[in-house]
Amino acid sequence: MVDRLWPRGVSKEFAALDIWMKDIAPSTRLRKWFAHDPARWQEFRDRYAREVLQKPDLLDRLRFLARQGSITLVYSAHDEEHNDAVELRELILAHQ
Repeated sequence: MVDRLWPRGVSKEFAALDIWMKDIAPSTRLRKWFAHDPARWQEFRDRYAREVLQKPDLLDRLRFLARQGSITLVYSAHDEEHNDAVELRELILAHQ
């Protein structure tokens, strides 16, 4: 799970996730600014990338896990194209 907030209506037991990396999620300020508005997508990506690159240990951990095998980035947004997991995937794959 790569969101800061746990999705409503989903129990942690039911989700059965290995890791909840809420610290790599967009900051509350960025998340609220973006508000899942596709018109803000490119600016969101740029801002989020800057935030993630300030947390190299977390990004390195995800890259390490990805080198070990497939990983699944779980997110709660309804928009499958404009969410933090999409950008995070690109950051994990870059320079791997």
